[in-house]
Amino acid sequence: MNPSCNSASRIGDDEPVSPVTATRSSEASLDAVLREGEPTARAAAVELGRDTVGDHLGVVAEVEADRVVTHRFACTARGYRGWHWSVTLARAPRSKRITVDEVALLPGDGALLAPSWVPWSERILPGDLSVSDVLPTALDDIRLVPSYLGSDDPTAQDLGVEPIAFELGVGRVRVLSREGRTDAADRWHSGEHGPAAPMARHAPGECASCGFFLPIAGSMRQLFGACANVMAPADGHVVSSDYGCGGHSESVAEPAPPEVGPSYNTADFDILPVD
Repeated sequence: MNPSCNSASRIGDDEPVSPVTATRSSEASLDAVLREGEPTARAAAVELGRDTVGDHLGVVAEVEADRVVTHRFACTARGYRGWHWSVTLARAPRSKRITVDEVALLPGDGALLAPSWVPWSERILPGDLSVSDVLPTALDDIRLVPSYLGSDDPTAQDLGVEPIAFELGVGRVRVLSREGRTDAADRWHSGEHGPAAPMARHAPGECASCGFFLPIAGSMRQLFGACANVMAPADGHVVSSDYGCGGHSESVAEPAPPEVGPSYNTADFDILPVD
């Protein structure tokens, strides 16, 4: 038995493992020649950044390679707060000649950065589409399905609309899928013409009982319709059946009280003597 082995330790026991000594220190030591190469690093930074190179901020050794250091200089350019010039220097073994590897302008802590890039398809918001704009729809848009698969709308199928359109060859290429209808219903119901809108909370009645409410066709007939009251703020818009406004058809004005004649004669007058 190896005398250096602890008899209490057994194979498979959970014992703390001594860390293995690394062959290279995690923090490389600064090369003396490159550390004193600040003038060379500054000259390289000035060649690129001209008068925007400020004070020397320090020098660090690169842990990936020997005899490689990076000098940092403050950037004084307007609009680049928190940025710094980074100049990487290196030298060959047994040589004191300094070589400039790289000069870059890098952000530091608290640096002013541009927003992250967002694809155009994600930057477009509802309402951005204007005259002559074209917004392509992805072929794999989950809101749409090929028309030959059917719209999955039981109302349209019951009425025989889809079979007739298919036979005539005038049907749409794609129709709303179940996900597309659900997405639209959620958006409309939670929008400005839904039951949670301030206008609806103070309305005398709901659209479902209003004579100006025109239910839409299809499976969402019981939930949504169009407002046909020219005086209502939602005129011409899709509204939820539990939405409401002050233009409800049953908000009838109370009849004016009948005019009552005077209780005394106002047509004639009396002449009274005056002393």
